[in-house]
Amino acid sequence: MDLRNIAIIAHVDHGKTTLVDALLRQSGAFRENQQVAERALDSNDLERERGITILAKCTSVPWDGMRINIVDTPGHADFGGEVERILSMVDGVVVLVDAAEGPLPQTKFVVGKALKLGLRPIVVVNKVDRPDARAHEVHDEVFDLFAGLDATDEQLDFPTLFASGRNGWATDDLENGDRKDLAPLFELVRRHVPAPTVEPDAPFRMLATTLEANPYLGRLLTGRIEGGKVRPNMAIKALSRDGKQIEVGRISKVLAFRGLERVGVEEAEAGDIVAIAGLSTATVADTICDPQVTEALPAQPIDPPTLAMTFSVNDSPLAGREGDKVTSRMIRDRLFREAEGNVALRIRETEDGDAYEVAGRGELQLGILIETMRREGFELSISRPRVLFRSDPVSGQRLEPIEEAVIDVDEEYSGAVVQKLSERKADLVEMRPSGGGKQRLVFHAPSRGLIGYLSEFLTDTRGTGVMNRLFHGYAPYKGPISSRHTGVLISNGDGEAVTYALFNLEDRGPMLIDPGAKVYQGMIIGEHTRGNDLEVNVLKGKQLTNFRAAGKDEAVKLTPPIQMTLERALSYINDDELVEVTPKTIRLRKKLLDPHERKKAQRQAEAG
Repeated sequence: MDLRNIAIIAHVDHGKTTLVDALLRQSGAFRENQQVAERALDSNDLERERGITILAKCTSVPWDGMRINIVDTPGHADFGGEVERILSMVDGVVVLVDAAEGPLPQTKFVVGKALKLGLRPIVVVNKVDRPDARAHEVHDEVFDLFAGLDATDEQLDFPTLFASGRNGWATDDLENGDRKDLAPLFELVRRHVPAPTVEPDAPFRMLATTLEANPYLGRLLTGRIEGGKVRPNMAIKALSRDGKQIEVGRISKVLAFRGLERVGVEEAEAGDIVAIAGLSTATVADTICDPQVTEALPAQPIDPPTLAMTFSVNDSPLAGREGDKVTSRMIRDRLFREAEGNVALRIRETEDGDAYEVAGRGELQLGILIETMRREGFELSISRPRVLFRSDPVSGQRLEPIEEAVIDVDEEYSGAVVQKLSERKADLVEMRPSGGGKQRLVFHAPSRGLIGYLSEFLTDTRGTGVMNRLFHGYAPYKGPISSRHTGVLISNGDGEAVTYALFNLEDRGPMLIDPGAKVYQGMIIGEHTRGNDLEVNVLKGKQLTNFRAAGKDEAVKLTPPIQMTLERALSYINDDELVEVTPKTIRLRKKLLDPHERKKAQRQAEAG
């Protein structure tokens, strides 16, 4: 069968998964009356809740005698590791760009990786039916982007389609073309994307690019067959990147992608993308091959992590009440299992045996890992994210990660954004109108400065601003950046918060807890309006007397507390604070719960 392997790459929210839905429908992968969820490939709960793709997924569609294997990729920069890995499986890329927003940082990041591998892109300007669409200008911007990324002449001569993924049509002529279906895209893939260049008669070889655990089949390794054929019960071995043998085994099952299903097949040929089961230790970037093969396939290097957090055992007085996975051994096993399948993560054991340093690409990537673990029943204490510094090999200078932040904001709020980011040591590199009364600001900002900035940014722009971030490179250390300006209110006892006490504390600052919430000594229950921390009593009830007075006992009305999401809590805390995460609750606390210990540590820090 005629085969094509393509990846769909784009910035977050530009319509990749919706376009794949339409391709699946129109290719006949579903029955006429089959009930299919919208964004069918976003299969796990977190992807559905947040409306973003987190894991790269394969599917395949038949079209007029041709089978197209499609890989849907995440659009968020924090999950760039997923995209870098799967590009080695495909022979062409469909670059999807929003007709109003144009190419954004993640588009630039992934397109740069694809062009370096020599892949020839097809450009699809999506959402051309938006009222603020500017399809032809965006087309020119894409050309400028490709030229800026040193594309070859052949890559610059890219074909373009204009499409509406949601309505399921594409055309090469925006003004006069037919707006019927996606046939022009299918035909363009047939003409423009080369068939896989593989060796059908060579011994079996495959590079594992994704890994998942299946409760019935064990480890499933997905990749493209580079040579030969693969059948169940065949003897195979796994080689590491440097050619060392890791294990030998037999294939228990070969699964091919057919629509949304994975179907067991008796034989798969070179060029096809399959998942195989049967190995117990081989992992991502290893070569799975016939026993006679001696050389490993080259694996793409992955960009290093830039941010780290410490995951430790929950040792608060309320530990173990909601979760059932609370020991350091369980946390360790889960983290190392995650690192096997997610090559952008790095796990390191710290000197203190109950804590692990987890390094990744950004707050969202680590936040998703924490959210997944708490849903599995884990209880954790998480430290504030910190950036990973490097030293310059020549001058020995300290270098820190810099991110490119692209911000679209209404003109009236641009002054506040520029001021806040300049306080955080960011450099403004571009400022231009982006249509519709909005301005596009491009900053190069230290990653440290952007930790915790998003909630402040949304407040400053009244929720109308859009910020996209992307790792830019390393630059000399820019000096200290002030963190949160306010102090916190800390509980001085254990028990349940009382409405009367919270009401009397309202002039001290906004609360983070509801009445009746369980509190303990050292737990953060509110934000102080001043710069220092303050210990308060939230357990104090009203003194009851025998006297009654008219109007004395009206119902107390409390201001609603600040709701802390996981990402907001992680960016809110300071270095001497932790986020306590359990399956049902997110609490903030001081690292040292005892006030005397905290004072002692503060004196030592000032003396040191």
